[in-house]
Amino acid sequence: MNAAEMLKLDPTLSKGGADFIDDQRIASLLFSEPTDTVRVREIIAKSLAKNALSVEETAVLLRCTDPQIEQEILEGARTLKRRVYGNRIVLFAPLYIGSLCVNDCEYCGFKRSNHETVRTTLDAAALKAEVKALEDAGHKRLILVFGEHPRYDAQFIADSVRTTYAVQSGEHGEIRRVNVNAAPMDHAGFRTVRGSGIGTWQIFQETYHHATYARVHGANTMKSDYLWRLDGMDRAMESGIDDVGLGALFGLYDWRFEVLGLVSHALHLQDKYRVGPHTISFPRLQAASGVEIDPRWQVSDKDFAKLVAVLRLAVPYTGLILTAREPVHIRNQLIEFGVSQIDGGTKLGLGSYSEGAADGAQEQDLKREQFHVGDTRSLDQVMQELINKSELPSFCTACYRLGRTGEHFMEFAVPGFIKKFCTPNALTTLQEYLVDYAPPETRAKGQALIASELAKIEDAKLKGEVERRLELIRTSDARDLYF
Repeated sequence: MNAAEMLKLDPTLSKGGADFIDDQRIASLLFSEPTDTVRVREIIAKSLAKNALSVEETAVLLRCTDPQIEQEILEGARTLKRRVYGNRIVLFAPLYIGSLCVNDCEYCGFKRSNHETVRTTLDAAALKAEVKALEDAGHKRLILVFGEHPRYDAQFIADSVRTTYAVQSGEHGEIRRVNVNAAPMDHAGFRTVRGSGIGTWQIFQETYHHATYARVHGANTMKSDYLWRLDGMDRAMESGIDDVGLGALFGLYDWRFEVLGLVSHALHLQDKYRVGPHTISFPRLQAASGVEIDPRWQVSDKDFAKLVAVLRLAVPYTGLILTAREPVHIRNQLIEFGVSQIDGGTKLGLGSYSEGAADGAQEQDLKREQFHVGDTRSLDQVMQELINKSELPSFCTACYRLGRTGEHFMEFAVPGFIKKFCTPNALTTLQEYLVDYAPPETRAKGQALIASELAKIEDAKLKGEVERRLELIRTSDARDLYF
């Protein structure tokens, strides 16, 4: 029985599906003529005008090694992030559903050959307990994570999504947005999961470099098929999932190559479907059970900052996700250079949210978890840090529920989207957190931040409506008052 038969997938690719990653071309762009300072500044200016960069223009930024010009790249990303996203940071939590996997990826603690891994799949009762614990902490947005295994077929994923939405803890606990990180499906599978009401479907290509991809993924496994995985986002789009998330795992190959792979993928989707990815993730490879890290491709903190900045400039309207793989000081630093989403209170052990310490200090057990986590703070500790830095925490889910997704998102994103929608929705969801979940210290600091942000709203009518909704949340049971 081959892999496709095992998972009962229709092997049909998307319409016109083909491998659009040209390794030779990408490599040539990274090692062509020296960077011209004038050209770098022209490219930064193009991005600051909120125009996406080409692969060639992105490569120019990556080739730059002049410390002064690299600083200009960082400053450009900082400026662009404020223009497009303001000071808003969206928060979510990952929830691992199952660690069974048919693949044998060298870098993953859940690989099938790792006999030290404790294999678990959450049943309905365990899933409900996890969701309740997350709701009790204040979460409204989750991403469900699944291994690749026949047990985790489209129906199982759809049922898990519906179970998650159905859980309500206390008077105000509810999950309003469920994203999915899972293996690529065929068209029928994507349609099945879409029917459960998911938000974004996230697929990591892991590495865009063909030879590396073949080396780190076991032969004759589902994941060894480079094109099937690369084409996954196309099939999702054709199946009605218009919010998709790309990702690469940095530390498997040259980080600059992977950046160009991500940008190539984003532009491919934009060209073919008139909408690029909703998010891009760029985690660095971390220690895991049974995993040896190749030091040749480890990304330094300095290069990681440049990586984030270049991605921000290359794809102005794509959300950038910085995960809890990174330590606190790196997360605090890189938020400024383009990050728009982070996870908080993250625990990777299956069942660990409902069994662990509320302060997030639970010790990791890598035999139960996919990789090492660098930021183990609780959600409230993350909230306090953001508020102290005058970043605006947001649990907003309005766009997905009002149809402002996919191609329609761009219609709203360009003309003052932040002022009209994102900031007001961030303020109302922050108010919910402060009233329903926050301890007194966080509540006091958060209310001061809300007052400061309200003062910046220039539209008197909008400001009055935001104030009215904030007061309703504070004094009544009214919730979910989104714009």
